[in-house]
Amino acid sequence: MGSAYDIGLDRNPANYVPVSPLGFIARAAAIYPDRLAVVHGTRRYSWKQSDERCRRLASALQRQGIGKGDTVAVMAANTPEAFEAHFGVPMTGAVLNALNTRLDAATIAFILEHGEAKVLITDREFAPVIEKALAAVKKRPLVIDIDDALAPPGKLLGDMDYEKFLASGDPAFAAREPDDEWDAIALNYTSGTTGNPKGVVYHHRGAYLNALGNAMVWNMPPHPVYLWTLPMFHCNGWCFPWTVTALAGTHVCLRRVEAGAIYTAIAEHGVTHLCGAPIVMNFLLNAPSQLKRDFGRRIAMMTAGAAPPAAVIEGMEKRGFAITHVYGLTEVYGPSVVCAWHDEWDARPAPERAALKARQGVNYPVLEGLMVADPRSLAPLRRDGAAMGEVFMRGNIVMKGYLKNPKATAEAFAGGWFHTGDLGVAHADGYIEVKDRSKDIIISGGENISTIEVESVLYRHPAVMEAAVVARPDEKWGETPCAFVTLKAEAQATADDIIGFCRANMAGYKVPKTIVFGPLPKTSTGKIQKFVLREQARGLK
Repeated sequence: MGSAYDIGLDRNPANYVPVSPLGFIARAAAIYPDRLAVVHGTRRYSWKQSDERCRRLASALQRQGIGKGDTVAVMAANTPEAFEAHFGVPMTGAVLNALNTRLDAATIAFILEHGEAKVLITDREFAPVIEKALAAVKKRPLVIDIDDALAPPGKLLGDMDYEKFLASGDPAFAAREPDDEWDAIALNYTSGTTGNPKGVVYHHRGAYLNALGNAMVWNMPPHPVYLWTLPMFHCNGWCFPWTVTALAGTHVCLRRVEAGAIYTAIAEHGVTHLCGAPIVMNFLLNAPSQLKRDFGRRIAMMTAGAAPPAAVIEGMEKRGFAITHVYGLTEVYGPSVVCAWHDEWDARPAPERAALKARQGVNYPVLEGLMVADPRSLAPLRRDGAAMGEVFMRGNIVMKGYLKNPKATAEAFAGGWFHTGDLGVAHADGYIEVKDRSKDIIISGGENISTIEVESVLYRHPAVMEAAVVARPDEKWGETPCAFVTLKAEAQATADDIIGFCRANMAGYKVPKTIVFGPLPKTSTGKIQKFVLREQARGLK
């Protein structure tokens, strides 16, 4: 017999609606119809106009036969069209596949076919690679061109222009709510370093929760002015298309991530928040003095990826940026761990504050489980800041799984936890600190060396702008650290200078034995491609 709390107290339309971020834009339009929603060059859209444009997109897609479970791919820079797709596509019940704009044609062709895209909305800037990709697919999707006035010249490949496509839609289209909050809302492909990328499937529930989680951990107020430096294709812009909309803020679009454009946008539009990898902070810190601006206020910046070097965090804070460090993966909707700040830490010296801020931190309120554990037994390790294990997560902002890949999905979820593949330690206060990807750790003479730890010392050298450390094969030690370094403009340093600096600041066995100067290969999101550097290190004489 059931509990009294179950008898006659059933779900019904009055007390249960599947959660979805789609409701955020309807609310913003209803309450703040005339408030500025989107800025792009000279284009301005209010929340009423943005809502109507999203509904027109959904209506036009539906008239082309798009419905529940269909895939709509988008190849776009950070423009209003990319933003609108985050609402217009799922309003039909379809799934948004935002494509990485720096992928090669063969990879894009694979994604279009694997994801079974029925429609491709593409910006003319990317016509060369998209044209090759379309020539390689067996079944060509319906192609819609984004003819953005701010885009460089490019060929139009499509069956119709985006604005004409929108004009064919109904601005009063009734958005389709998900039948189940577990329904797919987005498909994001991981950047595979070997083999084909895996398709990570997001659901409405996770998108809704992480959008609100972002606002909570960042203490975002109503009506933030958010600058789009983070690519919207990257984990759906870390869910910020939905977060900023929930707060009826303003989306300031930016086609190019350049220091001058960022400083100008912050000053001209009153930007309050932005996100970016540590490389974006490097751009801002090392920009020519004529490009830099003093804002006379604090700008909130969220950063992720590899731990930002303490010296970079310290430098950004001096320039007026308040840095929040987060950590996550494509499989967990972007950021899901945050270095939650304690007010008493403000009294500590700047280098100590930066070192605390460089830790990845604690789980978002919407992530139920986070631990550092033994990768085989899943037993949690000591919280001593030294015992290294794998980082595991569980909760409602973990992906549904990998599309059409049950083996990889089962491996990722073995034991009831999501296996991140990242290695880290847990500190006494429960904050985790990621030390490396499991494949990046260097084992030299039996000693484990964290490449992130060595990199953090290299970043403190006054001449170093960027640094990455990988293993180089060594006959005696098995492996030794090899550092790839980019110097600041007009700065000078020799390999001996760098090695000497490291020797003075870390244990001898961790000191790089090899220094290579030059630019570092990066992914489209600014992450350094260590697999490329490992190949180079193996080939060094």
